[in-house]
Formats: sequence, structure tokens, C-alpha cells
Amino acid sequence: MDLIPSKLFNFSNACTICKKLRGENQKVVLTNGCFDVLHVGHIFSLENAKKLGDSLWVALNSDMSVKALKGDKRPIFTERMRAYALSALSVIDGIFIFNGSRLNDEILRFRPDIYAKSGDYTIGTLDLSEREALQTIGAEIHFLPFIQGFSTTSIIGKFS
Repeated sequence: MDLIPSKLFNFSNACTICKKLRGENQKVVLTNGCFDVLHVGHIFSLENAKKLGDSLWVALNSDMSVKALKGDKRPIFTERMRAYALSALSVIDGIFIFNGSRLNDEILRFRPDIYAKSGDYTIGTLDLSEREALQTIGAEIHFLPFIQGFSTTSIIGKFS
């Protein structure tokens, strides 16, 4: 069965849509992550990210990127499966997949108004190249409320 994630766009189209939305004075919010096993912590963060603007976009780590970041046993679900699950959430307006371990190049091209990251990050732990890219385009940086005890790694560990 071929899953068709309804909100998945190639990066070029995502950039075009973002530019159009910003031209209509809509605030575009960007967040990113692996979202390997979608859980309540993810959903809580995504709901709070959506409240920051008009349109919420997710930069989803590719399978190759997740493997590089998390190890050979990850991802649990393919990028297409993860995009399909995220597409089902009404708070998400669009998704694009990126291959790198960092998002700085995509930030510079996508040009979101607001960047939202889970509250387990701080300005000091945010990757420097990503932070510099966000500062270059003048994006606001927000750290979202965080629910302790929810991480994909800990959830996967319960099944091992």
C-alpha cells in the first residue's frame, strides 16, 4: 500500500507556498524533528507551535538523517510513514523532508517568520548554525512548553 501524505511538499514547493503566505501577511511557523514514534509530547508541542502563527510547517528529518543522528536501529518508521502520520494532525499545514543533520540551509531558503523548538532546548543548546540562520532572516525563536517523561528514545526503550 502506498501511503500518500496529504500535506507533504517537496522543498521547492514549500518555499513557494511560504513566500505566498507571507505575502498575504500570514505568520509562518516552522518546527522540525524526527517524529519517529509520534507521541503525546510531540502533539502537545505541535499544538503550541500552531498557536504562534497562522501556518505551521514541519521540517521532517529524512530516514538517512535520522539514522545519522540516532543510530542504525532508527528510524522505526520510514519518512513517508512519519509524514503520513503528521499529515493527519489538523494543526499542521505543511511538511517537507530534509536530508541534513542541521536545518540552517533550509531555514535560509524557507524563511519562516517564527521558529518553534521543544522546551527541552534553550537558546544555548540550539545548534549555532541554525540559530545564526534564524537571526539572519529575522525569525523569532520560541521554545515551547515541554512535558517531562516523553521522548521517543525512552518510549522505544520500554519495548526492548
